[in-house]
Amino acid sequence: MTSTPEDGRAEPVRSDIEERVRSSFARQRMMQTLGASLTAVRSGEVEIELPFRDELTQQHGYLHAAAITAIVDSACGYAALTRMPPEMEVLSVEFKVNLLAPGVGDRFVAVGKVVRSGRTLTVCSGEGYAIRNGERKLICVMQATMIAARSD
Repeated sequence: MTSTPEDGRAEPVRSDIEERVRSSFARQRMMQTLGASLTAVRSGEVEIELPFRDELTQQHGYLHAAAITAIVDSACGYAALTRMPPEMEVLSVEFKVNLLAPGVGDRFVAVGKVVRSGRTLTVCSGEGYAIRNGERKLICVMQATMIAARSD
């Protein structure tokens, strides 16, 4: 299980690990294309934010499920990376998403958290929120499995 204080908040991450996560995120072209930004890095927990853009909508004007899924998957992956040794990276090997409500908001926040970190597999949970007029609404949940892979 994750080691978090009794209030449930993730602990701060070491500065070298945060720099590693931020550096990797900066190289992720998909996140750049979407316009996403990395807003928080804690030990076993990462947040990514995405502003609403018309280019990311589906036919009804909602944020496309692929866009919210992409940022939640990345948040889970980077949460897992905070627990990896320096010679390891992570790759998504499986995830399941439940879409709970349409993507209606001014911006969207993805929160990825490590549930259990193992030597090879790390299980994460993710949540996607729509922020509209200052109110935060849960619009999707994810369970994801990441695999440790050697950096080349």
